[in-house]
Amino acid sequence: MKRFGLTLAAALCISAATFAAGNDANNTNWYENINVNKLGRYLNLTADQHQEVTGIINTFGRQMYRAENAGKNPEKRVRRAVYSNLRLMQQTLDDKQYAAYKRLMNVTLDNKGIELK
Repeated sequence: MKRFGLTLAAALCISAATFAAGNDANNTNWYENINVNKLGRYLNLTADQHQEVTGIINTFGRQMYRAENAGKNPEKRVRRAVYSNLRLMQQTLDDKQYAAYKRLMNVTLDNKGIELK
């Protein structure tokens, strides 16, 4: 039940953030609007982790931009960017933080209509 509550809270936070930012669900630049400070508070990041996560998020934004603007196989490039992001986050975060980040990422990707096969 606790897990369900956390998942529901994460979904509501994402929905509220998207609505407050005025983002359209079809906006292709959603990954440029990731607020690392809010993510840091949500995941209770240390100062070192915050610095690493900032770099990972910036790299993810560049990869997603290139993937969505690629003429050939954009779905494959998006999938590669997401999995690369998750792999780097797993190395940076502890197990509890990574589980929360993964839930948040799954909700975000679902809301944006991105399916990972």
